[in-house]
Amino acid sequence: MSEAGHAEETPERSGLELVPFRGVRYDPDRVGSLAAVTSPPYDVVVRPDGLLYLESADPHNIVRLILPQATAPAARNAQAAATLHRWLGEGVLVADAEPGLYVYEQRDAGMLQRGIIGALRLSDAAEGTVLPHEDVMPHVVADRADLMRATRANLEPLLLTYRGNGSRTGAGAVVERTAERPPLLSTTTEDGFSHRLWAVTDPADLREIQSDLAHQQALIADGHHRWATYLRLRGEFPSPGPWDQGLVLLVDTARYPLRVRAIHRLLHKLPVSEALAAAAEHFRVHRLDVPLPQALHALADAAHTGNAFLLAGDGAFHLLDRPDPELLARTVPADRPAAWRTLDATVLHAALLDHVWHISENSPDDIAYIHDTAATVEKAERDGGTAVLLHPVREDVVRDLARQGVTMPRKSTSFGPKPASGLVLRALEL
Repeated sequence: MSEAGHAEETPERSGLELVPFRGVRYDPDRVGSLAAVTSPPYDVVVRPDGLLYLESADPHNIVRLILPQATAPAARNAQAAATLHRWLGEGVLVADAEPGLYVYEQRDAGMLQRGIIGALRLSDAAEGTVLPHEDVMPHVVADRADLMRATRANLEPLLLTYRGNGSRTGAGAVVERTAERPPLLSTTTEDGFSHRLWAVTDPADLREIQSDLAHQQALIADGHHRWATYLRLRGEFPSPGPWDQGLVLLVDTARYPLRVRAIHRLLHKLPVSEALAAAAEHFRVHRLDVPLPQALHALADAAHTGNAFLLAGDGAFHLLDRPDPELLARTVPADRPAAWRTLDATVLHAALLDHVWHISENSPDDIAYIHDTAATVEKAERDGGTAVLLHPVREDVVRDLARQGVTMPRKSTSFGPKPASGLVLRALEL
């Protein structure tokens, strides 16, 4: 997503430093199947439905660590720590014998993605080495920090991207060579993706990867809250130490472009009728009695000419477009680039949520962020709330804003495919 750094323009910026670690993996003989113990990242699990489904898939599913269930936060985190230590003690989870980096492959009928999992040296955004592109919610960072402190582990990798130069040497070359060997593990999850993992432990291969990445710059594609958590914990623990790095998957999008999708909003307490009545004063509203795919096509068409949203929850779809320019001038901050001011997520949060619907984006009781489009609609219809469906942001817009140091509204994008959680963990005390 973000281009490799240009040393002549930013000589002060260091590149990526990816450190080998002893991966912790499930013993396939101790679980029903590797697919049954994996999970989507914690913030993609649609709670409670998806959580209960994953918990019942296998008693050792990784969701018991990344989303522990108890009545109080402290009890949840203590439970996750106890579960992790028990699984390590019982041999359900086993640490690899020697440190390494890991080549990770995901494949479905229409896509192949390969990248490298390792412990990345942490850096602040001002260093220009790892670029965030979204704001974060403080309560989510606090929650993830409490969990990581309790477990002393990185339980799932973030997704970061960089742009290689297509060289026949370097990180990309090692990835391709490694993928020709038999993998450490291979499994296919219910979503149709096959997953394969290889360890890279040869010193020459490690040097080739690290030398190449030392000249690269990365963009956080998925995992802004966990990256912010890494940075918070780095400041709490002595340095140098294991908290100076965090678990990531690095993908060269010059070789393997990612998919970019939207993240939708579910407004728990706002019925569709009330949302439409308030929005109609500032937007054109058009009812669509069509299936979801056709409604999304209509949203895409409208998004070509300006801000547009789909509302759902009452059995139909309602297209909101052509916002009142006076509303935008009054509500959208003017001190940001035009590309930021015209983002759908910016208009949604600054104009609709704040000024039209009076909903706080920081209140989990009022708003949820859901990646799956159909699930967002179904939950709104079942619970009597309003689903707000967004059109994806173009990849080049994300990259350009990140390079300017401008963060997008939180939960603006969903890049994928995301790495499956549960294939390799990093325990900080190993």
